[in-house]
Amino acid sequence: MSWRENLPQVRGKLLRDENLAPFTWFRVGGPAEVLFLPADPDDLSGFLGQLPTDVPVTVLGVGSNVIIRDGGVEGVVIRLAGKAFAEIIIDEDQIIADAGALDSAVSRAAAKAGLAGLEFYAGVPGTIGGALTMNAGCYGRETRDVLSSAWGFDRSGDVVTYALEDFGFTYRHSQAPADIIWMQAIFQGIAGDPVAITARMDDITRRREASQPIREKTGGSTFKNPEGHSAWTLVDEAGWRGKPYGGAMFSPQHSNFMINASEAMATDLEGLGETVRADVLARTGITLEWEIRRLGKPKA
Repeated sequence: MSWRENLPQVRGKLLRDENLAPFTWFRVGGPAEVLFLPADPDDLSGFLGQLPTDVPVTVLGVGSNVIIRDGGVEGVVIRLAGKAFAEIIIDEDQIIADAGALDSAVSRAAAKAGLAGLEFYAGVPGTIGGALTMNAGCYGRETRDVLSSAWGFDRSGDVVTYALEDFGFTYRHSQAPADIIWMQAIFQGIAGDPVAITARMDDITRRREASQPIREKTGGSTFKNPEGHSAWTLVDEAGWRGKPYGGAMFSPQHSNFMINASEAMATDLEGLGETVRADVLARTGITLEWEIRRLGKPKA
């Protein structure tokens, strides 16, 4: 009997061969062998504790910074969705946010409470779980600038707790084990005027809307900025702004944002990215590193 026919009992939903494209901003990709939508953290912990350790586990948030390959994802894909994973609590000058809470919602909750410091999250597409995984940030601020601590589950379903210094954050990177499924984070705010805080958030939102293709099927910044360089400039100077590659292209509005311009496949998007990386390397000697995660296997 295969592991898919002997899954642990859960209170949430277990969906076999579920298409993952609708769960990503690019709207591409194949199915998960099993998609698990846990009812709450206890449901998730119990499932992990009983799932055979050789079954791969992948966590998917709102799919804002990911390409799911056309062949789909092996093992179990866990999606933290619903109120059980999206609560935001204000405790004096701290913001306690579940991993499934949208970054923008956390910034709004902090502003409403008169707590400054998290305004930059208004410009970060995604959830707190993803922010912890990649030290998400924009406009000069990052997750490490506001995080106090976080907790989650390891692959066995046991609780692990990390203080800020345990993450070893660097630019768009955390040294925490990749298999931790984050559940909740505590952020430190600074008392401020809600009107001024909201004004700063509005400015970030305006700048983002003016410079980024937020209404397209995109995945946020494609490449990390190399030391001393801007990724968008390197892509632009290589001539890839607005140049089609299958159904994909780098946005005419922002040349570090790939878009699904015309019924692209995941192979179009990843192929475009790899072609541009090779082109930039040949022209400049600079290696562009992916910021977008690529998950799964190519279509056979």
